[in-house]
Amino acid sequence: MVSACFVDDESLRESYRNVHQGYPTETLLRFLKARDYNVHKSHKMLLDCLEWRNQNEIDNILTKPIVPVELYRGIRDSQLVGLSGYSKKGLPVIAIGVGLSTYDKASVHYYIQSHIQMNEYRDRVVLPSATKKQGRPISTCLKILDMSGLKLSALSQIKLMTAITTIDDLNYPEKTDTYYIVNVPYIFSACWKTIKPLLQERTKKKIQVLKGCGKDELLKVMDYESLPHFCRREGSGSGSGRHISEGTVDNCFSLDHYFHQELYNYVHQQALVKASSAPIRHGSVHVKFPEPDTEGTKIFDTLESEFQKLGN
Repeated sequence: MVSACFVDDESLRESYRNVHQGYPTETLLRFLKARDYNVHKSHKMLLDCLEWRNQNEIDNILTKPIVPVELYRGIRDSQLVGLSGYSKKGLPVIAIGVGLSTYDKASVHYYIQSHIQMNEYRDRVVLPSATKKQGRPISTCLKILDMSGLKLSALSQIKLMTAITTIDDLNYPEKTDTYYIVNVPYIFSACWKTIKPLLQERTKKKIQVLKGCGKDELLKVMDYESLPHFCRREGSGSGSGRHISEGTVDNCFSLDHYFHQELYNYVHQQALVKASSAPIRHGSVHVKFPEPDTEGTKIFDTLESEFQKLGN
């Protein structure tokens, strides 16, 4: 399982280079961890990932901008994800507004496309840049999940959330070092008690549910400037609200934030390079959704059941 010797198809080798970014050993270790160090299962998982990338043209997805800009802005306002900064160890800090993401401004395919583009930009641009700055391989990130605003209506988004989670589990395994969950409402606390026992032990060890907005705990691992906007104050000012007093520049979910501006410009530049042979095409990229594994299916089925109980 070393290097590309086990990949005969040249198109898969190109995908493999995009996946490992010059660090094949660390990449193989991620896939081994994801399959509890079973070499046969890890090998199959990696080959399945490369086939999925090849079949869905994932290696070219950063040349396919979501246009027009008004559509992309709507996606950014309803799929709340962004890069807020870096930890003291140099790991990217990814913020996710779980509770207030509505996924109601575009089709499922656009949201999947946007999610994969952020994954690819993270792996091909953000992590290599962090690696160069730190002088050592940086292959994982921290994620801060904001649960403020979580309601029973989130039940309607479970199918999309399942698709996104499955894509990440099967094709971007072990990319998150720690999950910090903040601004936890009662509805999450009630569901968490049921879901936690279903998680694998290695996943449970990565999850920390913090008190309030989590600022004090998070400042142990990152500077104030890297805190997401929803972690910078307690009380009514916390949460992923779109109209925060700091303005959109400090809101890492906004298209006006430096991260999304850099990502947006990067994709458009890549598209212009490719445009000499093919014009920029409107419309979403249709990516095949992998089937969720047994653990993932059970978790989301349980989550759906718990939401329904709370609604009765």
